[in-house]
Amino acid sequence: MGNLKNSDLVEIVFWLLIAVIFFSVSFNFNQPIEIYKFGATGWPRVILALIGLAALGNLYHSFKNGSKTQKGRVGASEAPDQVYYSSLTDYLKTAWILVIPLLYAISLKPVGFYFGTPFFIALVMLAWGERRVKFILLSTLFIYALLIILFMFILNAPLPQGNVSPFYDFSAFMLKMKTQFDQLF
Repeated sequence: MGNLKNSDLVEIVFWLLIAVIFFSVSFNFNQPIEIYKFGATGWPRVILALIGLAALGNLYHSFKNGSKTQKGRVGASEAPDQVYYSSLTDYLKTAWILVIPLLYAISLKPVGFYFGTPFFIALVMLAWGERRVKFILLSTLFIYALLIILFMFILNAPLPQGNVSPFYDFSAFMLKMKTQFDQLF
């Protein structure tokens, strides 16, 4: 079977199973939404399709090339893929990387997507070791703009708005701007 290893197959089957199982479960809550023409399962199904597509791409790549490290790949090291923890700081860095998404998920209800997402993006970059302020700001703005374009304009998906006053007001401003943009066309 080409250069496929058992671990490659297990990983690919795992991701395909997740995509198929979640896609089949999505029929349980597929309801029309007044403001979203694709229904409650529109964008989750797109994400699941992308997961399936990525798994099949990984299958093809592993079949052709195996799981060896690609030469010339940016950020790839020639050393074995082992992580060494030499101090408490290393453990805290790993814990911080794992805690940031949890804090983001908890903050979505009170703070909302529109206000909390840029901070989440910047914190993830900081946790991964990026220290160039200009790069963090520009990358955060670029990624945030892509997410806004994807979810607000292309998918027209309702996002968490937050329920605490200044954050809710920011979300209301974003939605007002989107409504004004929609009325232009």
